[in-house]
Amino acid sequence: MKDLNQKLERAFNPRTVAVVGDKRAMGYLWLNALKDFVGKIYSVQISEDEIPGIEALGIPNYMSLLDIPDEVDYVVCAVGRAVSPRIVADCVRKGVTAVTLFTSGFAETEEEEGVRLQQELGDMARKAGLLLVGPNCMGIYNPGLGLRQNAEQPWGEAGNVGFISQSGTHCINFSHLAYVHGVRCSKAVSYGNAEVLDVDDYLDYMTNDSQTEVIGMYVEGPRDGRRFFDALRRATRLKPVVVWKGGRTEAGARAIYSHTAALATEDALWNAAMRQAGAVTADSLEEIVDVVKGLLYIKPGTGRRVGLVAMTGGQSVIIADAFGRTDLEVPLLTPASYEKLASFFNIIGGSYRNPLDAGGTVLMGFHMGNLQRMLDILEEDANVDAVVLESAATFLKSHRLMTRTLLDNLLDFVSDYKERCQKPFLMILQPWHLEGEMVKIRTKFLQRGIATFAGFQQGANALSKVIDYHRFRAGLD
Repeated sequence: MKDLNQKLERAFNPRTVAVVGDKRAMGYLWLNALKDFVGKIYSVQISEDEIPGIEALGIPNYMSLLDIPDEVDYVVCAVGRAVSPRIVADCVRKGVTAVTLFTSGFAETEEEEGVRLQQELGDMARKAGLLLVGPNCMGIYNPGLGLRQNAEQPWGEAGNVGFISQSGTHCINFSHLAYVHGVRCSKAVSYGNAEVLDVDDYLDYMTNDSQTEVIGMYVEGPRDGRRFFDALRRATRLKPVVVWKGGRTEAGARAIYSHTAALATEDALWNAAMRQAGAVTADSLEEIVDVVKGLLYIKPGTGRRVGLVAMTGGQSVIIADAFGRTDLEVPLLTPASYEKLASFFNIIGGSYRNPLDAGGTVLMGFHMGNLQRMLDILEEDANVDAVVLESAATFLKSHRLMTRTLLDNLLDFVSDYKERCQKPFLMILQPWHLEGEMVKIRTKFLQRGIATFAGFQQGANALSKVIDYHRFRAGLD
C-alpha cells in the first residue's frame, strides 16, 4: 500500500503532463483544461490537420509519447478504444506513473470487443505497475496545480476536501457547486470503470493525505466490497467521509451498469455497511455539498436538541417541522430561559416557546441587542444542544438589511456569536426570488466561517448528519 500511495502522490502532483489525441472538434478539451497547469505540458498528435491548432495554443506537439524529451508523470489518453493499447504500451516504455483513459466504449458497453480491450489494458498496466485511471473517466483534478478536468473548474487555490467519483460529470459538478458554498477541493478523481484502481485505492490515498480533512465520494459499485468497506472503516477513524451512492433503485441499477459496468448493491446491505463503517450518507449532489459544508463550518456536537430562532410566525412553524422530521428534537426550554425571555420579548405577533418567533422583538429599530439576548439564552439553556438562526431574502430586503452597513453589522454580530457559542450553530438564509443577491450575501457569511443553508430541510439534514458523525466518533451510536 505504501508503494501505491507514493505512486498516487506523484500522479496527483505531476511535474509533467502529456495529452494524447486531443482534437479541435472537441475544442481541444484537455489542452484547454490544462492550459494553466503549473508544470510542463506536451501534446501527442499525429494528425497534420490538428497540429497547427495545438501549436497555436503554445503547447509543443510530438508524434509519439516516446519522443517527448522530458520524463512524463501523467498522461491523458483521448484516442479511440482500438488505439488505446498502443498508447498504454508507450506509457509503460516511457516510464509514466499514471495514465487516465478518457476513452470510453469498454466493459460498460457489454460488447465482447469492449470487454476484451479493457481486460487487455488492465493486464498491461498491472504487469508494468502503471497506474491506469479508468477507462471511461475524467481522471485527476488538483486545483492547486491547475491540473483540471474541465477548463471552467476553479484552480489556483488548494482546499481541504477530497472527492472521489465514479462519474466524471459528478466530479466536475461537485468542484463547481462546492466552490460557491465555501468548500474547496484539495484533490479529486473521476475513475470510471475502475479496471486497475478502484475506489478503495483512492480512499486510502486521501485518508493518508495531510491536505485532505474531509472526503466526499460518489460511488456506483465497488468491485471488491470487502476491500472498500475496510478502507472506509480506516478512513472514518481519521476524518469524516460522506458517501453518495448511485443506482439505488431498479432503474438506477440498470443505468449504472451501462454507465461504468458497476454492479448494484442491495440497499439494506449498503445502508448497514455505511452505518457500521461510520460513514455519513447523502442522496444527491446538493446534499453531499451541504453535509461537507456542515462538517467544515459547524462546531462538533453530539446532542440532538435544537434551539430555533425564526423571524416570522409561519417560518417558525415550518422550521420546527423540518428539524422535527430528522432525528433532531425541538424541546421546550428551561423555566429559567422562559423567565428571561418574558422580560423583553414582544409577544404581539411573536412567541418564545421554541422556535422563537422573534421578528417583532428584533425589528423595533432592528434591535440587535434583543437578538443577542435570545441567542445567548439558547446557548446557556440546558435543554438546547445546538442553535439555528433563520432569515430570508424577503425579510432582509424589506427591512433594509441588505444595505452594506446593516449587513456588515449583522455579519459582525453573527460572527462574534458563532465564535463565543460553544454549541453547534448554523444559519438558514432562504433566497426565494433574490437568488443572485443572496449568493453574494451567503459568500460573505462563509468568509466569516458561518455555515448557511438555502432551506430549512437542507439545514436540518446537514446538522443531523454532522451530529451523527460526531456521535459515532464519540462512541455514542
